[in-house]
Amino acid sequence: MSNMKQSKKLIFLFPILFMMFFTGSRAQIVWTLEDCIVYAFDNNISIKQQVLTTQYNENILNQSKVSLAPNLNAGASHGFSFGRALDPTTYRFKENQTIMTSNLNLTSSVTLFNGLQQMNTIQQNEFNLLAGLQDLEKLKNDISLLLASAYLQILFNRELLQVAINQHELTLQQVERTDKLVEAGSLARGSLLEIQAQAASEELNVINSRNHLDISYLTLTQYLDLDSVGDFEIEIPEFGDVARDPIMLTVGMVYRDALNILPQIQSAEYKLQSAYEGLSIAQGGRSPSLFLNGQWFTGYSDARQRLNTETLELEDVPFWDQVDGNRSASVSMGLNIPIFNRWMVNTNISNARLGVLSNELSLETTRMDLYKNIQQAYADAVAARKKHLATEEALISMEESFKYTEQKFEVGLVNTVEYNTEKNRLTATQSDLLQSKYDYIFKMKILDFYRGIPITL
Repeated sequence: MSNMKQSKKLIFLFPILFMMFFTGSRAQIVWTLEDCIVYAFDNNISIKQQVLTTQYNENILNQSKVSLAPNLNAGASHGFSFGRALDPTTYRFKENQTIMTSNLNLTSSVTLFNGLQQMNTIQQNEFNLLAGLQDLEKLKNDISLLLASAYLQILFNRELLQVAINQHELTLQQVERTDKLVEAGSLARGSLLEIQAQAASEELNVINSRNHLDISYLTLTQYLDLDSVGDFEIEIPEFGDVARDPIMLTVGMVYRDALNILPQIQSAEYKLQSAYEGLSIAQGGRSPSLFLNGQWFTGYSDARQRLNTETLELEDVPFWDQVDGNRSASVSMGLNIPIFNRWMVNTNISNARLGVLSNELSLETTRMDLYKNIQQAYADAVAARKKHLATEEALISMEESFKYTEQKFEVGLVNTVEYNTEKNRLTATQSDLLQSKYDYIFKMKILDFYRGIPITL
Protein backbone atom coordinates (compact mmCIF):
# COMPACT_ATOMS: atom_id res chain seq x y z
CA MET A 1 0.00 0.00 0.00
CA SER A 2 2.86 2.36 0.87
CA ASN A 3 4.47 1.66 -2.53
CA MET A 4 1.18 2.58 -4.23
CA LYS A 5 1.07 5.88 -2.36
CA GLN A 6 4.67 6.66 -3.29
CA SER A 7 3.95 5.88 -6.95
CA LYS A 8 0.92 8.19 -6.96
CA LYS A 9 3.01 10.91 -5.32
CA LEU A 10 5.72 10.59 -7.97
CA ILE A 11 3.11 10.70 -10.73
CA PHE A 12 1.67 13.88 -9.22
CA LEU A 13 5.08 15.54 -8.80
CA PHE A 14 6.41 14.59 -12.24
CA PRO A 15 4.69 17.44 -14.17
CA ILE A 16 5.89 19.94 -11.58
CA LEU A 17 9.47 18.67 -11.75
CA PHE A 18 9.31 18.66 -15.55
CA MET A 19 8.14 22.30 -15.66
CA MET A 20 10.83 23.32 -13.17
CA PHE A 21 13.49 21.61 -15.27
CA PHE A 22 12.13 23.08 -18.50
CA THR A 23 11.96 26.58 -17.03
CA GLY A 24 15.43 26.26 -15.59
CA SER A 25 16.80 25.08 -18.92
CA ARG A 26 15.32 28.07 -20.72
CA ALA A 27 16.75 30.46 -18.14
CA GLN A 28 20.22 29.11 -18.83
CA ILE A 29 20.20 30.20 -22.49
CA VAL A 30 22.76 32.98 -22.94
CA TRP A 31 23.18 34.78 -26.26
CA THR A 32 26.55 35.96 -27.49
CA LEU A 33 26.81 38.68 -30.12
CA GLU A 34 27.76 36.00 -32.64
CA ASP A 35 24.59 34.07 -31.74
CA CYS A 36 22.50 37.18 -32.33
CA ILE A 37 24.11 37.83 -35.71
CA VAL A 38 23.70 34.24 -36.89
CA TYR A 39 20.08 34.19 -35.75
CA ALA A 40 19.36 37.46 -37.54
CA PHE A 41 20.95 36.16 -40.76
CA ASP A 42 18.63 33.15 -40.65
CA ASN A 43 15.41 34.91 -39.63
CA ASN A 44 15.54 38.59 -40.59
CA ILE A 45 12.75 39.42 -43.05
CA SER A 46 14.79 42.03 -44.95
CA ILE A 47 17.54 39.47 -45.52
CA LYS A 48 14.99 36.91 -46.71
CA GLN A 49 13.58 39.46 -49.15
CA GLN A 50 17.05 40.24 -50.50
CA VAL A 51 17.70 36.50 -50.90
CA LEU A 52 14.55 36.27 -53.00
CA THR A 53 15.81 39.17 -55.12
CA THR A 54 19.09 37.38 -55.79
CA GLN A 55 17.21 34.19 -56.70
CA TYR A 56 15.09 36.24 -59.10
CA ASN A 57 18.25 37.65 -60.71
CA GLU A 58 19.66 34.14 -60.96
CA ASN A 59 16.53 32.96 -62.77
CA ILE A 60 16.85 35.84 -65.24
CA LEU A 61 20.49 34.92 -65.87
CA ASN A 62 19.67 31.27 -66.47
CA GLN A 63 16.85 32.21 -68.83
CA SER A 64 19.13 34.48 -70.87
CA LYS A 65 21.56 31.58 -71.30
CA VAL A 66 18.82 29.16 -72.37
CA SER A 67 17.55 31.76 -74.84
CA LEU A 68 20.56 30.99 -77.05
CA ALA A 69 19.04 27.60 -77.86
CA PRO A 70 16.45 27.13 -80.64
CA ASN A 71 12.83 27.08 -79.63
CA LEU A 72 10.48 24.24 -80.57
CA ASN A 73 6.68 24.42 -80.58
CA ALA A 74 3.99 21.96 -81.60
CA GLY A 75 0.50 22.80 -82.78
CA ALA A 76 -2.70 20.95 -83.68
CA SER A 77 -6.09 22.00 -84.99
CA HIS A 78 -9.36 20.32 -85.84
CA GLY A 79 -12.20 21.95 -87.75
CA PHE A 80 -15.27 21.61 -89.96
CA SER A 81 -16.11 23.33 -93.28
CA PHE A 82 -19.64 23.56 -94.67
CA GLY A 83 -21.17 24.24 -98.08
CA ARG A 84 -18.63 24.88 -100.82
CA ALA A 85 -15.62 23.77 -98.81
CA LEU A 86 -11.94 23.47 -99.64
CA ASP A 87 -10.13 20.24 -98.98
CA PRO A 88 -6.74 21.47 -97.72
CA THR A 89 -5.07 18.14 -98.51
CA THR A 90 -5.99 18.28 -102.24
CA TYR A 91 -6.81 21.96 -102.65
CA ARG A 92 -10.07 21.00 -104.36
CA PHE A 93 -13.48 22.43 -103.63
CA LYS A 94 -16.33 20.22 -102.58
CA GLU A 95 -19.89 21.32 -103.26
CA ASN A 96 -22.55 21.08 -100.57
CA GLN A 97 -20.42 18.92 -98.35
CA THR A 98 -19.19 19.07 -94.78
CA ILE A 99 -15.45 18.49 -94.51
CA MET A 100 -13.67 17.61 -91.28
CA THR A 101 -9.94 18.44 -91.23
CA SER A 102 -7.05 18.02 -88.77
CA ASN A 103 -3.62 19.68 -88.89
CA LEU A 104 -0.40 18.96 -87.02
CA ASN A 105 2.75 21.09 -87.08
CA LEU A 106 6.15 21.60 -85.48
CA THR A 107 8.00 24.93 -85.72
CA SER A 108 11.46 25.96 -84.61
CA SER A 109 13.59 29.08 -84.90
CA VAL A 110 16.99 30.23 -83.73
CA THR A 111 18.77 33.56 -83.87
CA LEU A 112 22.18 33.18 -85.51
CA PHE A 113 23.35 36.76 -85.04
CA ASN A 114 21.82 39.96 -83.71
CA GLY A 115 24.72 42.23 -82.94
CA LEU A 116 25.81 40.11 -79.92
CA GLN A 117 22.78 41.35 -78.00
CA GLN A 118 22.11 37.93 -76.49
CA MET A 119 25.70 37.46 -75.30
CA ASN A 120 25.80 40.97 -73.86
CA THR A 121 22.48 40.34 -72.12
CA ILE A 122 23.99 37.28 -70.45
CA GLN A 123 26.96 39.35 -69.28
CA GLN A 124 24.64 42.08 -68.00
CA ASN A 125 22.53 39.59 -66.05
CA GLU A 126 25.66 38.08 -64.52
CA PHE A 127 26.73 41.51 -63.26
CA ASN A 128 23.23 42.17 -61.95
CA LEU A 129 23.34 38.90 -60.02
CA LEU A 130 26.77 39.70 -58.58
CA ALA A 131 25.57 43.18 -57.58
CA GLY A 132 22.53 41.65 -55.88
CA LEU A 133 24.74 39.25 -53.91
CA GLN A 134 26.88 42.16 -52.75
CA ASP A 135 23.75 44.09 -51.75
CA LEU A 136 22.82 41.07 -49.64
CA GLU A 137 26.22 41.15 -47.95
CA LYS A 138 25.88 44.88 -47.29
CA LEU A 139 22.50 44.29 -45.69
CA LYS A 140 24.05 41.64 -43.45
CA ASN A 141 26.84 44.03 -42.50
CA ASP A 142 24.36 46.79 -41.65
CA ILE A 143 22.37 44.41 -39.46
CA SER A 144 25.56 43.20 -37.76
CA LEU A 145 26.50 46.78 -36.84
CA LEU A 146 22.97 47.45 -35.64
CA LEU A 147 23.04 44.37 -33.42
CA ALA A 148 26.52 45.23 -32.10
CA SER A 149 25.32 48.71 -31.15
CA ALA A 150 22.24 47.32 -29.37
CA TYR A 151 24.35 44.64 -27.65
CA LEU A 152 26.86 47.19 -26.36
CA GLN A 153 23.99 49.42 -25.21
CA ILE A 154 22.81 46.58 -22.98
CA LEU A 155 26.30 46.18 -21.53
CA PHE A 156 26.52 49.93 -20.94
CA ASN A 157 23.10 50.14 -19.25
CA ARG A 158 23.93 47.06 -17.20
CA GLU A 159 27.07 48.65 -15.74
CA LEU A 160 25.28 51.97 -15.34
CA LEU A 161 22.60 50.19 -13.30
CA GLN A 162 25.29 48.65 -11.10
CA VAL A 163 26.80 52.09 -10.49
CA ALA A 164 23.37 53.42 -9.50
CA ILE A 165 22.82 50.47 -7.16
CA ASN A 166 26.23 50.90 -5.53
CA GLN A 167 25.69 54.61 -5.00
CA HIS A 168 22.25 53.99 -3.54
CA GLU A 169 23.58 51.36 -1.15
CA LEU A 170 26.34 53.74 -0.08
CA THR A 171 23.81 56.47 0.61
CA LEU A 172 21.64 54.05 2.62
CA GLN A 173 24.66 53.34 4.80
CA GLN A 174 25.11 57.06 5.33
CA VAL A 175 21.40 57.36 6.19
CA GLU A 176 21.93 54.76 8.91
CA ARG A 177 25.02 56.53 10.28
CA THR A 178 23.37 59.93 10.15
CA ASP A 179 20.32 58.59 11.97
CA LYS A 180 22.54 57.36 14.78
CA LEU A 181 24.35 60.72 14.96
CA VAL A 182 21.02 62.55 15.08
CA GLU A 183 19.79 60.25 17.86
CA ALA A 184 23.01 60.93 19.74
CA GLY A 185 22.54 64.69 19.29
CA SER A 186 25.70 65.11 17.20
CA LEU A 187 23.81 66.29 14.08
CA ALA A 188 20.66 68.23 13.46
CA ARG A 189 17.60 66.37 12.10
CA GLY A 190 17.84 68.45 8.92
CA SER A 191 20.97 66.53 7.96
CA LEU A 192 19.05 63.26 8.20
CA LEU A 193 16.24 64.62 6.05
CA GLU A 194 18.70 65.80 3.40
CA ILE A 195 20.50 62.46 3.20
CA GLN A 196 17.17 60.61 3.09
CA ALA A 197 16.11 62.83 0.18
CA GLN A 198 19.36 61.94 -1.56
CA ALA A 199 18.63 58.25 -0.99
CA ALA A 200 15.15 58.64 -2.47
CA SER A 201 16.59 60.43 -5.49
CA GLU A 202 19.16 57.68 -6.00
CA GLU A 203 16.47 55.03 -5.66
CA LEU A 204 14.70 56.74 -8.54
CA ASN A 205 17.99 56.63 -10.48
CA VAL A 206 18.13 52.88 -9.88
CA ILE A 207 14.58 52.47 -11.19
CA ASN A 208 15.33 54.60 -14.25
CA SER A 209 18.55 52.70 -14.93
CA ARG A 210 16.73 49.40 -14.67
CA ASN A 211 14.07 50.67 -17.07
CA HIS A 212 16.76 51.74 -19.54
CA LEU A 213 18.30 48.28 -19.30
CA ASP A 214 14.93 46.64 -19.94
CA ILE A 215 14.33 48.89 -22.94
CA SER A 216 17.76 48.07 -24.38
CA TYR A 217 16.95 44.36 -24.04
CA LEU A 218 13.64 45.00 -25.79
CA THR A 219 15.42 46.87 -28.59
CA LEU A 220 17.80 43.99 -29.24
CA THR A 221 15.04 41.38 -29.22
CA GLN A 222 13.03 43.51 -31.63
CA TYR A 223 16.01 43.69 -33.97
CA LEU A 224 16.09 39.89 -33.79
CA ASP A 225 12.32 39.71 -34.44
CA LEU A 226 11.81 37.62 -31.31
CA ASP A 227 8.27 37.30 -30.00
CA SER A 228 9.13 38.56 -26.51
CA VAL A 229 12.04 39.29 -24.22
CA GLY A 230 11.19 36.35 -21.93
CA ASP A 231 14.32 34.80 -20.43
CA PHE A 232 16.58 36.45 -23.01
CA GLU A 233 20.03 37.04 -21.57
CA ILE A 234 23.32 38.05 -23.18
CA GLU A 235 26.85 36.97 -22.43
CA ILE A 236 28.96 39.51 -20.53
CA PRO A 237 32.42 39.66 -22.14
CA GLU A 238 35.56 40.82 -20.37
CA PHE A 239 37.06 43.87 -22.08
CA GLY A 240 39.90 44.69 -19.72
CA ASP A 241 41.73 47.97 -20.30
CA VAL A 242 40.22 48.76 -23.69
CA ALA A 243 42.15 51.98 -24.37
CA ARG A 244 45.54 50.82 -23.14
CA ASP A 245 47.13 50.41 -26.59
CA PRO A 246 47.25 53.35 -29.01
CA ILE A 247 45.40 53.22 -32.33
CA MET A 248 47.96 51.98 -34.86
CA LEU A 249 45.75 52.57 -37.88
CA THR A 250 45.45 55.47 -40.29
CA VAL A 251 42.51 56.57 -42.39
CA GLY A 252 44.41 55.64 -45.56
CA MET A 253 45.13 52.11 -44.32
CA VAL A 254 41.51 51.47 -43.45
CA TYR A 255 40.25 53.00 -46.71
CA ARG A 256 42.56 50.87 -48.87
CA ASP A 257 41.34 47.71 -47.17
CA ALA A 258 37.72 48.79 -47.39
CA LEU A 259 37.89 49.44 -51.15
CA ASN A 260 38.78 45.80 -51.77
CA ILE A 261 36.43 44.27 -49.20
CA LEU A 262 33.22 46.18 -48.58
CA PRO A 263 30.26 44.91 -50.61
CA GLN A 264 28.80 48.36 -51.35
CA ILE A 265 31.92 49.21 -53.39
CA GLN A 266 31.84 45.92 -55.26
CA SER A 267 28.10 46.27 -55.85
CA ALA A 268 28.57 49.75 -57.36
CA GLU A 269 31.36 48.40 -59.60
CA TYR A 270 29.20 45.50 -60.79
CA LYS A 271 26.32 47.87 -61.51
CA LEU A 272 28.66 50.02 -63.60
CA GLN A 273 29.76 46.94 -65.56
CA SER A 274 26.09 46.07 -66.06
CA ALA A 275 25.47 49.56 -67.44
CA TYR A 276 28.34 49.11 -69.92
CA GLU A 277 26.78 45.84 -71.09
CA GLY A 278 23.45 47.64 -71.41
CA LEU A 279 25.13 50.16 -73.72
CA SER A 280 26.51 47.32 -75.84
CA ILE A 281 23.03 45.79 -76.04
CA ALA A 282 21.57 49.10 -77.19
CA GLN A 283 24.31 49.54 -79.80
CA GLY A 284 23.61 46.03 -81.06
CA GLY A 285 20.20 47.29 -82.16
CA ARG A 286 21.92 48.90 -85.17
CA SER A 287 23.22 45.56 -86.39
CA PRO A 288 21.41 43.30 -88.88
CA SER A 289 19.99 40.13 -87.38
CA LEU A 290 20.22 36.70 -88.98
CA PHE A 291 17.77 33.96 -88.07
CA LEU A 292 16.93 30.40 -89.11
CA ASN A 293 13.41 28.93 -89.19
CA GLY A 294 12.19 25.37 -89.64
CA GLN A 295 8.70 23.87 -89.97
CA TRP A 296 7.12 20.41 -90.27
CA PHE A 297 3.44 20.05 -91.28
CA THR A 298 0.89 17.35 -91.98
CA GLY A 299 -2.89 17.19 -92.23
CA TYR A 300 -6.00 15.02 -92.56
CA SER A 301 -9.32 15.48 -94.37
CA ASP A 302 -12.30 13.13 -94.28
CA ALA A 303 -13.05 14.17 -97.90
CA ARG A 304 -9.81 12.72 -99.13
CA GLN A 305 -10.34 9.61 -101.29
CA ARG A 306 -8.28 7.28 -103.41
CA LEU A 307 -8.91 4.58 -106.01
CA ASN A 308 -8.91 1.01 -104.79
CA THR A 309 -7.01 -0.93 -107.43
CA GLU A 310 -8.77 -4.15 -106.61
CA THR A 311 -12.36 -2.97 -106.63
CA LEU A 312 -11.74 0.08 -108.86
CA GLU A 313 -13.87 2.11 -106.49
CA LEU A 314 -13.10 5.27 -104.50
CA GLU A 315 -12.48 4.78 -100.82
CA ASP A 316 -11.64 7.08 -97.89
CA VAL A 317 -7.96 7.45 -97.09
CA PRO A 318 -7.29 6.35 -93.45
CA PHE A 319 -6.10 8.93 -90.90
CA TRP A 320 -2.55 7.62 -90.39
CA ASP A 321 -2.04 7.11 -94.12
CA GLN A 322 -2.89 10.79 -94.65
CA VAL A 323 -0.66 11.91 -91.78
CA ASP A 324 2.21 9.99 -93.34
CA GLY A 325 1.45 11.01 -96.92
CA ASN A 326 0.75 14.70 -96.29
CA ARG A 327 4.01 15.43 -94.51
CA SER A 328 5.89 18.51 -95.56
CA ALA A 329 8.92 20.36 -94.16
CA SER A 330 10.58 23.68 -94.81
CA VAL A 331 13.74 25.48 -93.75
CA SER A 332 14.30 29.18 -94.24
CA MET A 333 16.93 31.73 -93.34
CA GLY A 334 16.11 35.39 -92.93
CA LEU A 335 17.98 38.65 -92.55
CA ASN A 336 16.50 41.68 -90.83
CA ILE A 337 18.26 44.99 -91.54
CA PRO A 338 17.18 47.94 -89.37
CA ILE A 339 16.82 51.09 -91.44
CA PHE A 340 14.43 53.36 -89.59
CA ASN A 341 12.58 52.46 -86.41
CA ARG A 342 11.23 55.85 -85.36
CA TRP A 343 14.58 56.76 -83.73
CA MET A 344 14.09 54.01 -81.14
CA VAL A 345 17.61 52.57 -81.46
CA ASN A 346 19.29 55.97 -81.10
CA THR A 347 17.12 56.78 -78.07
CA ASN A 348 18.02 53.46 -76.44
CA ILE A 349 21.72 54.10 -77.03
CA SER A 350 21.46 57.62 -75.61
CA ASN A 351 19.64 56.37 -72.50
CA ALA A 352 22.19 53.58 -72.05
CA ARG A 353 25.02 56.14 -72.15
CA LEU A 354 23.20 58.16 -69.50
CA GLY A 355 22.92 54.98 -67.45
CA VAL A 356 26.68 54.49 -67.66
CA LEU A 357 27.33 58.07 -66.54
CA SER A 358 24.85 57.70 -63.68
CA ASN A 359 26.50 54.51 -62.43
CA GLU A 360 29.95 56.08 -62.70
CA LEU A 361 28.75 58.91 -60.47
CA SER A 362 27.14 56.41 -58.09
CA LEU A 363 30.43 54.52 -57.79
CA GLU A 364 32.34 57.73 -57.14
CA THR A 365 29.75 58.83 -54.58
CA THR A 366 29.95 55.46 -52.83
CA ARG A 367 33.74 55.74 -52.61
CA MET A 368 33.57 59.32 -51.32
CA ASP A 369 30.92 58.42 -48.73
CA LEU A 370 33.01 55.48 -47.61
CA TYR A 371 36.09 57.68 -47.16
CA LYS A 372 34.08 60.26 -45.21
CA ASN A 373 32.57 57.56 -43.00
CA ILE A 374 36.01 56.12 -42.29
CA GLN A 375 37.35 59.58 -41.50
CA GLN A 376 34.49 60.15 -39.09
CA ALA A 377 34.83 56.72 -37.49
CA TYR A 378 38.58 57.21 -37.05
CA ALA A 379 38.11 60.67 -35.53
CA ASP A 380 35.39 59.32 -33.23
CA ALA A 381 37.62 56.43 -32.12
CA VAL A 382 40.55 58.77 -31.36
CA ALA A 383 38.28 61.17 -29.48
CA ALA A 384 36.64 58.34 -27.54
CA ARG A 385 40.05 56.99 -26.51
CA LYS A 386 41.24 60.40 -25.35
CA LYS A 387 38.01 60.93 -23.42
CA HIS A 388 38.28 57.49 -21.83
CA LEU A 389 41.87 58.03 -20.70
CA ALA A 390 41.08 61.49 -19.38
CA THR A 391 38.00 60.24 -17.56
CA GLU A 392 40.02 57.44 -15.98
CA GLU A 393 42.42 60.01 -14.54
CA ALA A 394 39.53 62.18 -13.43
CA LEU A 395 37.82 59.22 -11.74
CA ILE A 396 40.93 58.41 -9.73
CA SER A 397 41.02 61.97 -8.43
CA MET A 398 37.26 62.01 -7.81
CA GLU A 399 37.39 58.76 -5.83
CA GLU A 400 40.16 60.12 -3.60
CA SER A 401 38.31 63.39 -3.15
CA PHE A 402 35.06 61.59 -2.28
CA LYS A 403 36.79 59.35 0.26
CA TYR A 404 38.17 62.44 1.96
CA THR A 405 34.75 64.15 1.89
CA GLU A 406 33.08 61.00 3.20
CA GLN A 407 35.48 60.81 6.14
CA LYS A 408 34.83 64.45 7.01
CA PHE A 409 31.07 63.90 6.66
CA GLU A 410 31.14 60.99 9.10
CA VAL A 411 32.76 63.16 11.76
CA GLY A 412 30.51 66.16 11.05
CA LEU A 413 33.08 68.40 9.34
CA VAL A 414 31.09 68.47 6.09
CA ASN A 415 27.37 69.02 5.78
CA THR A 416 24.96 66.91 3.80
CA VAL A 417 24.78 69.28 0.83
CA GLU A 418 28.56 69.21 0.32
CA TYR A 419 28.60 65.44 0.72
CA ASN A 420 25.81 64.95 -1.83
CA THR A 421 27.45 67.33 -4.29
CA GLU A 422 30.71 65.42 -4.16
CA LYS A 423 28.90 62.11 -4.43
CA ASN A 424 26.94 63.26 -7.49
CA ARG A 425 30.16 64.41 -9.15
CA LEU A 426 31.63 60.95 -8.56
CA THR A 427 28.55 59.25 -10.04
CA ALA A 428 28.65 61.51 -13.09
CA THR A 429 32.32 60.73 -13.63
CA GLN A 430 31.69 57.00 -13.36
CA SER A 431 28.89 57.32 -15.91
CA ASP A 432 31.15 59.31 -18.24
CA LEU A 433 33.80 56.63 -17.96
CA LEU A 434 31.33 53.89 -18.90
CA GLN A 435 30.01 55.91 -21.81
CA SER A 436 33.48 56.64 -23.18
CA LYS A 437 34.44 52.99 -22.72
CA TYR A 438 31.62 51.55 -24.80
CA ASP A 439 31.75 54.40 -27.26
CA TYR A 440 35.43 53.59 -27.89
CA ILE A 441 34.71 49.86 -28.19
CA PHE A 442 31.98 50.46 -30.77
CA LYS A 443 34.04 52.94 -32.81
CA MET A 444 36.95 50.48 -32.95
CA LYS A 445 34.57 47.72 -34.03
CA ILE A 446 33.45 49.97 -36.88
CA LEU A 447 37.06 50.46 -37.99
CA ASP A 448 37.64 46.70 -37.81
CA PHE A 449 34.45 46.20 -39.81
CA TYR A 450 35.75 48.50 -42.55
CA ARG A 451 38.91 46.37 -42.67
CA GLY A 452 36.91 43.17 -43.13
CA ILE A 453 37.32 41.85 -39.58
CA PRO A 454 34.16 40.09 -38.33
CA ILE A 455 32.31 41.83 -35.53
CA THR A 456 32.94 39.98 -32.26
CA LEU A 457 33.19 40.92 -28.60
